[in-house]
This record gives sequence, structure tokens and C-alpha cells, in this order.
Amino acid sequence: MEVFELILALLLGGVGLALLAPRLGVPWPALLAVAGALLAFVPGMPEVTLDPGLALALFVAPVLLDAAFDASPRDLRDNWVPVSCLVVVVVLLTVAAVAATAKWLQPDMPWAAAVALGAIVAPPDAAAATAVLRQVRLPHRMLVILEGESLLNDASALLVYRFAVGAAAGGVTSWTVPLLALAAAGGLVFGYAMARLYLRVVARIADGPANTVLQFLGTFAVWLMADALGLSAILTVVAYAITLARLAPGRMGARQRRASYAVWEVAVFVLNMLAFILVGLQLRGILARLDGAAVFYVQFAGAVLLACIIVRAAWVMAYNGAVRWKNRRFGFNPRRPTMQPTVQSGIVISWCGMRGIVTLAAALALPPGFPARDLIVFSAFCVVLGTLVLQGATLGPLLRTLVLPRDSSVEQERALARAEAARAALDALDGERESEAGRLLAQVYEARLDGNAAMADPTGLAALRRRALAAERARIAALRRSGEIGDDAFHVIEEELDWAEAEAVRPGA
Repeated sequence: MEVFELILALLLGGVGLALLAPRLGVPWPALLAVAGALLAFVPGMPEVTLDPGLALALFVAPVLLDAAFDASPRDLRDNWVPVSCLVVVVVLLTVAAVAATAKWLQPDMPWAAAVALGAIVAPPDAAAATAVLRQVRLPHRMLVILEGESLLNDASALLVYRFAVGAAAGGVTSWTVPLLALAAAGGLVFGYAMARLYLRVVARIADGPANTVLQFLGTFAVWLMADALGLSAILTVVAYAITLARLAPGRMGARQRRASYAVWEVAVFVLNMLAFILVGLQLRGILARLDGAAVFYVQFAGAVLLACIIVRAAWVMAYNGAVRWKNRRFGFNPRRPTMQPTVQSGIVISWCGMRGIVTLAAALALPPGFPARDLIVFSAFCVVLGTLVLQGATLGPLLRTLVLPRDSSVEQERALARAEAARAALDALDGERESEAGRLLAQVYEARLDGNAAMADPTGLAALRRRALAAERARIAALRRSGEIGDDAFHVIEEELDWAEAEAVRPGA
């Protein structure tokens, strides 16, 4: 009971920190990381150890699904080269650099443990990146690259992590690497199939709370099944989420969707708080076992943090220079209007390496008795703390200093989607314009096409409004399928239509 009361008190403190963060001008994950570190020094705090399998499933699966659901496959395809380089090349370089640094500083650390540490700290985190990046209004192309990286690099890093943990346990054979590749490909197929199956199962469930609970149960079930089958649980959940995002809008009502989004936002926030709390509680036991090695632990963790930052900056700036040279030599001809790479954009991307819940969960998931486990968990938390505080808290001032060009591509797509949706609504009302209700509602959409979005809808037109809204939804879905708008614009317009539908069906409308 004492632990439960403690968790409640710490969650309340986390909420306070999240409310304080905007006033201090720092992202809330940075404050949570600081609070988690301070917990290790509070007398009387218990040491809590999670089941290794539970740590990844509990913390990573829902957070990853929430991030992947909003990802835009169209924009990821347009930027597949820089995203792939960050997802594969930077992760592998970071793993190698961290493993070499660890082995240099701690020669008796097994290579498998050193590689596991590199895989744990290599991937910038989806939740941390989103929490920080959404506050600083980056140009859309940079946001797509960074969120795509944080979404997909978990898969490459955790595949290396599985290999290293298996090697430490003596479970690596000549078939391990081909099996890991098969696990990655199989995870994508399994995630797609499970998303289709899930939508069939819940198709007739109209109850909002039940539907939301099933979303969480489905996410955990997909993760656990993929893990049990030896597939990449990360890629499985990513494929599952992206498939749901493409197919679910036409099968879920506006009220269900609004309630579901609100619950998921709260759940991801709570899971982030719990992760930092639990690592802080685990650090207390680690600090108690240091026996005079505190200075070495801090030096070791500082060297790992420095390796992570230097490797990322070196690769990103080298890649950025090569791309700018190519553009000067051969021209810049993107498929869609987008921001051209600049020195400033390279500096920002190289500085956006915030680690978060995936790193924490992977560290917590190391089995008891793993070689140098305390040192790895301590270093992982220091990397999360260092990147969130050092990079996350200074990102805003850095952006104000560099003055990046404004990117209005998403705003243009939203305007296109609104105009096309209004035209679709007018087409749906074409046979109703002779009636008073049809004439009044047509005036609303004509005003919207003329840019007068503030004109209020008249009352008493619920049936016609629902018909018009259905036409609008169909049109924006078609625009997304054709690639004329991305998922960022689609989700904004979908939310606007959800609120319009709620107004259309309210009592008295």
C-alpha cells in the first residue's frame, strides 16, 4: 500500500512539473528526468524492479502506437533517404562508438554488454521528440524527418539489443542475423494483418469506453504475440498503427474518436511519468551499491553521453554538406514544395537527439544478473537526462538564433482540404438547394469557400449537415489516398469535422 500511495504522490508531482514546464520554457520530459534523478537521493524511497518483459510491453507499445498513428507514410516516402540514414547508419555508428567507449573505459565489460549499452542509448525517442518538437514549431520537412527517425530507429536499435542480450546469454548462432532480418519483415506483415483483423472484430462495437479499452488491449496483445513469435515487436506495432490510421477513420464515429484521442494522450503522459519514476527508484539501489565507484560511474556515463552527441552531429553535418553540394550541382527538385536543406537545418537536426522512454524501458528490461547491469542502467538514465536537459531545453533558443525559414506547406494543404471538403458538401446538397434549409446550409459552405470560415451554421439542419459532413469526410480521405494532402493536414481537418458533427447532432440542432 505504501508503494501505491507513493506512486500517486509522485504522479501528482509529475503533473505539477508538466504544468510548470511551459512557464520555465523547457519541455516537460526534461523536468521529469530531473525529478526522476532526484528521487534516487530521497531517503526512504523503495527500490522497485520490473519484470524485463513487462517493461518494454508496458511502456513502449502504447507510446509507439500513439506516435505511429500520426505518422504520414506519404511524407516518410518523400524523405526516405535522410530518415533511413538516421534510422540505420546513425544507430549503428552510435552503437559502435558507445560500445568502443565502454570497452575502453571498462576493459572487463563483455562486448555483448557494451553493444547492448550502445543499442539502449542509440535511438532518440518518439515521445520525447514529439513533446519537445511540437513546442518549437519546426519546418514541416524537419519535423517529418525527426519524428520518422524516432519512430523507426527503435526497431533497428532493439534488434541489435536483442542480438546483444542473446549473445550475453550464449544464445547466438550462425542463424541469428538471418532470423533477426526475418523477424523484422515478419513483424511488418503481422502488424498489417492484425490491424485488419482488429477492425473486423470491433466493427460492431459502438460503445465508446469499451472501444477505447479494446484499443489498449489490442496494442498490448499485438506486442506480446509478436514477441512470443520471435518477431520484431517494434515494427509490428508500427505497421499495426499505420494500418489502423489509414483504415479506422471511416469505421469510427466522431464521438468515439474524440474520446479515444483524449484517453491516449493522458495514457502516454502517465506512462512517461511512471517510467521516469521507476528508473529513479531503481537508481537508488544502484547508488547504494556503488561502494566508492560513484566518480567512475559519472565519468563513464558522461563519456557515453558525449559519444552519442558527437556521432550524431558528425554524421548529420557530413550528410547535410553532401546534400547541399548535390543540390548546388544538380538542382533541388522535390516532388512537393518543401524546405531546402541548409546549414541551419543540419545544426538543428544534429541537436535533436533527445532520448526518452524507449531507452529507459530497454535498460529496465535487462535481466537480473546481466553483466554490468547497474552501470548500464545508470548510464542509460544519464544519457536520457543529459539529452533532455542539455538538448531539449536549449532547442528553443537555438532555433531563435538560427532563424529557420518558415514552412507553410501543411497550412496550404489544410486550406486545400477545407476548400475541397466544402465543394464536396455543396455537391452533396445540390438537390436540396430549393428548400429553405438547403439554401441556408449551402450559403455556409459558399462562405467557407470565400474564406469566411467564421460564419456560424444555422440551426435546424441536422440531417442535411450530416449528409454534407459525410461528403466532406469522403473527399479529404480521397485527397489523402491520392497524396495531395499528408496525414498532418488530414488529422487536423478530421478533428474539425468531428467537432462539426458533434454540433450537428447535439440536442436542438
